[in-house]
Amino acid sequence: MKNISILGSTGSIGKQTLDVIKSHKKEFKVLGLAAFNEVDKIIEQIKEFKPEKVCLFEEKAAQELEKKTDVEVVSGMKGLEEIALMEEVEQVVVSVVGAIGMQPTIKAIRKGKNIALANKETLVAAGEPIMKEAKKSGITLMPIDSEHSALFQCLNGEERSKVSKVIITCSGGPFRGKKIEDFYNATPEQALGHPTWSMGAKITIDSSTLMNKGLEVIEAKWLYDLSFEEIEIVIHPQSLIHSMIEFVDGSIMAQIGTHDMRTPIQYALSYPKRISNKFPRLNLIEAQKMTFEKPDYENFPCLSFAFEAGKIGGTLPAAMNAANEIAVLRFLDKKIKYGQIPEIIKKVMEEHKNRKADSIETVLEADKKAREETKKVIEKL
Repeated sequence: MKNISILGSTGSIGKQTLDVIKSHKKEFKVLGLAAFNEVDKIIEQIKEFKPEKVCLFEEKAAQELEKKTDVEVVSGMKGLEEIALMEEVEQVVVSVVGAIGMQPTIKAIRKGKNIALANKETLVAAGEPIMKEAKKSGITLMPIDSEHSALFQCLNGEERSKVSKVIITCSGGPFRGKKIEDFYNATPEQALGHPTWSMGAKITIDSSTLMNKGLEVIEAKWLYDLSFEEIEIVIHPQSLIHSMIEFVDGSIMAQIGTHDMRTPIQYALSYPKRISNKFPRLNLIEAQKMTFEKPDYENFPCLSFAFEAGKIGGTLPAAMNAANEIAVLRFLDKKIKYGQIPEIIKKVMEEHKNRKADSIETVLEADKKAREETKKVIEKL
């Protein structure tokens, strides 16, 4: 039985992870849970999964929880790290949203904990120090994203030198095929209307701007030691092919499946084993067709920003990511227009003073400064 802790247990990926664990009680046990401030939700999870320790990041919420449970309760970044570093935990599921995932992830890696990573921002902002520590510690870093799980499965057992390129698929989001002037003033409700996947708010907005795909490009660079010339994005509206590998002989290997995140989550938890489940299966006859299109970089410039930031490297990806996080939150709060998200990111990237991202401390400093700069840019709008 594998002992697991989950950072972000009340979010979309966290809840689906618990669903996987519930279906395989003989395979996995939850020792630690961490969330932001959802007292009632985490109480339900405590009753069902009986963890030894829980964290609510917001101190006030943690104090409220302490009055309602006998389980040890911690809070803040220190508490988040405690959940990640629990002595008997073998694998940490990192599904918190945003750059907040960086510190507990790298500390867990240093402690020899295997990582199941759903937090894109950690590798985007701090890919170099994270991968350096992972190699040093000898841990397994398993991607949970459907696209990166697909790439991992296609690459498993293959010679890296025989790979010509990786092809990451993208649904195109709710505004696929439209011009930016048609959705510049889109509402949060419209932008949250993803055509195929059900996800958390932040990642859904990122999917609509295609920034989500841009973040995955940078992740792929670090996870699979790729150059950006070896990474291709293809729009695939049906979202059935989760990603592909093209080999030097022209053969293409694809991983295909339903729109169900529990499948890549389960693979990340059970690897190197495959275990059965009762999740829905893909019926190819009912699916009928799979189509592909070129990405529209002109009307969805966030994808171009990510390629640019990744190629330049240093702390620029961290600055881009920070600007995107703040802009998306402001949009969801209806403080800025949808079309201003890429404008804000571009401005912050242009003004960023790039440095080598050789330590987590340097990355965190760049992240902090970029957030401050983003807020100033928004104030001037």
